[in-house]
Amino acid sequence: MEWIHEIFVEPTFIQAILVLSIICAIGLALGQIKLWGVSLGVTFVFFTGILAGHFGIKINPDMLILAQNFGLVLFIYSLGVQVGPGFFTSFKQGGVKLNVLATSVLVLGTAMALALMPLTGISLPDMMGLLSGAVTNTPMLGAGQQTLLQISPDNINGANRMALACAVGYPMGVIGVILSVIVMKVMFAKKAVSRHTDESIENAFVTEFKVSNPAIFGKSIQELRHSSEMKFVISRVWKDGKVSIPTSGTMIEKGDHILTISSRHDAEMLTTLFGEKADKDWNKKDIDWNSIDSQLVSRHVLVTRPNLNGVKLGSLKLRNSYGINITRVNRAGIDLLASPSLHLQLGDKLTIVGESNAINNVASVLGNEEKQLNNPNLFAIFIGLAVGLIIGSIPFTIPGISTPIKLGLAGGPIIIGILMGALGSRLHL
Repeated sequence: MEWIHEIFVEPTFIQAILVLSIICAIGLALGQIKLWGVSLGVTFVFFTGILAGHFGIKINPDMLILAQNFGLVLFIYSLGVQVGPGFFTSFKQGGVKLNVLATSVLVLGTAMALALMPLTGISLPDMMGLLSGAVTNTPMLGAGQQTLLQISPDNINGANRMALACAVGYPMGVIGVILSVIVMKVMFAKKAVSRHTDESIENAFVTEFKVSNPAIFGKSIQELRHSSEMKFVISRVWKDGKVSIPTSGTMIEKGDHILTISSRHDAEMLTTLFGEKADKDWNKKDIDWNSIDSQLVSRHVLVTRPNLNGVKLGSLKLRNSYGINITRVNRAGIDLLASPSLHLQLGDKLTIVGESNAINNVASVLGNEEKQLNNPNLFAIFIGLAVGLIIGSIPFTIPGISTPIKLGLAGGPIIIGILMGALGSRLHL
């Protein structure tokens, strides 16, 4: 029975991996338990680790440091990749205001922590840990510990106390966030639903027009796109009551009814271009698009072929080659206008209108194999991690500060992660 004692108690590498795996498994299992409809999810792993340490479970210190830092880097980098695709475009949709609010919260929280130090007698490292735990910001804790050790390399005890203070403040931070969300949900439920509905159709607003502008009679869709600064997609055209999928060469004639997809702002301006705007609301969720014409169907197709990552949608010439129309692109839950200049990314969900056989042919071109999305591009992941760590290690000298500043384990990987998520597809990463 000595081998059981060895793998569970003696601080070997095997024991460290085994204990960490068991802690993660127990934490994930307990995180699925819901009380009054609320579960802690992956956060319970943090609490399980605290309990394990409380009961005296110890692992190899070198392995503990590796797991702590490598786990932090993976978490930060993956977070950056996740938010990267919509990070820069969010600045056009209230992102600046949200960043200002976030910075204000950070400044106020820091000022409050500094003001409480002389009143409570709590040291700066401990207060930094409490602040990190109160806002449930593990990357902040990592950055704080690294900065402390950079200024005072021998102050390992201070870094450990900072982590302990974070563990003390973390539970109340989690509970506080849950309670805040519940309160805000009760107070602003109707307004939030309305706002979410508006935002979901802001970039892909569907409008029907009756062509009555003599200036565009006899012009092709391609000519209209080149002559107009507005971005739009014509999904369907009704000519003499018959529905068809238009191509770039389709001529627009007097009395045609057309269905366009554009931004909400451009939809109002398109009235001047086409003529009369129909009263029917095409943005309701209960519309059966397949019932508009028995020969035409509307389907979702996934982009899963790696060679299409970063390719412009217009360069594929799918509309003219297969007689279909791509009306919108859903990326990370956000509907985007399917403009020819849009760079495709793996996982994009394209809404395609056309005959069933034609859509099947397009699906084979795009991939449409969801299981392919479960195979990560490991090369891109580790290249991004390496670059992020290198960037985080570069010292920046600021006048008036004796010690150079580094982005560290948290700053470098999240910046590269955001850039990789936003621009990596154009580099086929």
